[in-house]
Parts: sequence; C-alpha cells; structure tokens
Amino acid sequence: MQAAIMNLMDNTASLETKIKRHEDNLKFLNSQANHLDESILDLQVSLARYHSDVSKADNVYGAYHSEEETVAQILQKENSAASILCSAESHDFSQTTKSALTKDVVGVVATLAWVDNDNLSRTLSEFLGLETMLAIVSRTSEGAKALESYDGEGIISCTDGLHGFGSLIGRKINGRFLVICLDELRQYVGGLVADDPQKRLAISKPKLPNGEDPPGFLGYAVNLINLDTRNLHFITANGHGLRETLFYSLFSCLQVYRSRKEMLLALPCITDGALSLDGGMIKDSGVFVLGSRKNVEVKFAVTSGSPDCTCKLHSN
Repeated sequence: MQAAIMNLMDNTASLETKIKRHEDNLKFLNSQANHLDESILDLQVSLARYHSDVSKADNVYGAYHSEEETVAQILQKENSAASILCSAESHDFSQTTKSALTKDVVGVVATLAWVDNDNLSRTLSEFLGLETMLAIVSRTSEGAKALESYDGEGIISCTDGLHGFGSLIGRKINGRFLVICLDELRQYVGGLVADDPQKRLAISKPKLPNGEDPPGFLGYAVNLINLDTRNLHFITANGHGLRETLFYSLFSCLQVYRSRKEMLLALPCITDGALSLDGGMIKDSGVFVLGSRKNVEVKFAVTSGSPDCTCKLHSN
C-alpha cells in the first residue's frame, strides 16, 4: 500500500514538472508571438515605404497630380459648397468675414491627403465618391452650424453662412453637401506605429484561415494616404490626429490589393471592404461593386513629396 502511495506521489510530481515545463513554453511562445506582431507592424511600415519609393520612380514616367490641380477640380464644381469655400481665399473680403465662416473649418476632404501613385489616387477617390471627396471637414459641430443658418420657419438663409458668401460672389449652392465634424467621429483606439513619421495606425495584418498572409495585400487604405506636415500635426480637442479620426471614419480597415484576383482570394479575411488597383471593389462584407470604373472628377493629389496646402482656409 505504501509503495502504491509513493508511486502515485512520484507520478504527481512528474506531472507537475511537465505542467510547469509546458507553462514555461507557453509563456515563451506568447512572448515570441508578441515580438512577431511588432515585427509585422515594422515590416508594414517598411513595405509602405518601399511601395512609396517604387511609386515615386514610376511617376518619373507618369503624371503627377498636384494639389493645385485638385483645388482646380473642386473649383470647377462651381455650385458646390466645397468650390465656394475654396473661393474664399481668392476674393477680397475682410478677414473678419472669412474668419467667422471658416474659423473651425479644416478643409475639403480631397485636399487633406495625397498619395504616391495615380492609380491609387483614382481607386481611393472613386471608392469615397464625389460627394465625400467634396465634403467640408470641421473641427466641431459648432463650426458646422456656422456654415448654414435658418429663419423662423426652418428655411435656409441665403444671406448667412456659406450660402451668404455664395450670394456675395454670385453663386448658389445646389442641393445638399456633407460636413464632417471631427469632434463627433469615432476615432481609432489601437495606437500608432512606433517611430513612423506618417503616424500610421497600428492595425494587424489580415490573415487567411490557414494563418498565411493574403497574397497581393498592399496595405490598409487609411495607411496608404499621406499627410503633409501641417495635417500631420493637426490635433483635435480630444488629442487625436486626422488619420485616427477623419480618415479612419472614411476608410475604416478597408484593404487594398494589387489585383482583383488576389482580392477575391482574400475574401475570408476581408471585414471592412477591399479595393484592387485594377478596379475591383468590395464596399462591405458581401457587397460587391461591379461594372466599369467611373470617371473620377475630383481626386487626391499625387506627388513624391509633401505638397504645400494651397486651399488654406484658416491661419493656424
């Protein structure tokens, strides 16, 4: 009987030793997994920079699209709110008048970012659509209210706000227009990529069900756009940047692939839509956009360096 007890105790001790060894191995593997996640994020930044360099080289033989050209495209939409807003700088009105109208305005979506490749510019601009590309971005909801006012019966006042400015220059806003209020947006809370000058979002790379990387994945749209120095240092009242607020709201975790074929192969790991540089588009999980690509009337600037902002609507 005593021998059986001793044998049981030995077996228990042996099992405890094995459990401890497995626990130590699990801790080690978890540590390695964390290091790998960090390495993946570092590689994402390097990959983005590589594609940026390749795109810059390609653009030597292609066409740039300056921010001046983007603003010119906006101005051609003469009866849009964005066009009238961008016209404010070129008209001789008092600074007080302009300040009252635009003191909380950050700019028009199309002018707040640039990309390295013309194809990417067309792809992202088509995805957002003209209405969103022409959306006015305001720091606060109070700033949005300053753009439009109403009389006692709820009729839009043609003498106040952006409508009033349009009247002064002989133009009228046709239809509705979007105003995006940064203080009302749901921001990204996952942190930023360490030591990245563009302050990209630290979003984990998508994985196929077998654990492999999806072929042809170029990055998340929110991280493939670039911000100039002024917009990089822009901070909301809550302490967040434009990429974490505006562009995360517009793109979320939208994925970008080299080709439609590779995008379709990655369907199991696409959650917030995807685009391909050859025209493929998935708006949301299970929502495919088919047919021919649209003619993009207003698109993001394409340049190899940080462009100067030409549509400056505020002095800060």
